Amino acid sequence: MDIRVTLDGRPVEATLNDSPAARDFAELLPLTLDLTDFHGIERVADLPRKLDTDGAPEPTAAKIGDIAHYAPWDNLALFYQDGPAASADLLILGHLDVSADQLGRAGRITIEAAP
Repeated sequence: MDIRVTLDGRPVEATLNDSPAARDFAELLPLTLDLTDFHGIERVADLPRKLDTDGAPEPTAAKIGDIAHYAPWDNLALFYQDGPAASADLLILGHLDVSADQLGRAGRITIEAAP
């Protein structure tokens, strides 16, 4: 699924995968979220509601640029460093085509459905 994303007002290329959680996330769009740093590897923000995690794919470790959902806290995570080992609690929703530096400094993200 193509989406339109801006980080701090700058457009970046992004896509969502076709998982049930990513489709449910797309139902929340458009979203504008303030980002904070978490453990020096990801930028995070709270989502307005829980995502459907039924039918989640096999866990995989997050990579730089991944858009993910951390189910226990119901937040969005944008990885600017490779994440820790794979966890069933972390669902990869898609990917941003952006440098680790730009993502690591991002303070606000806007995500919209692509036209």
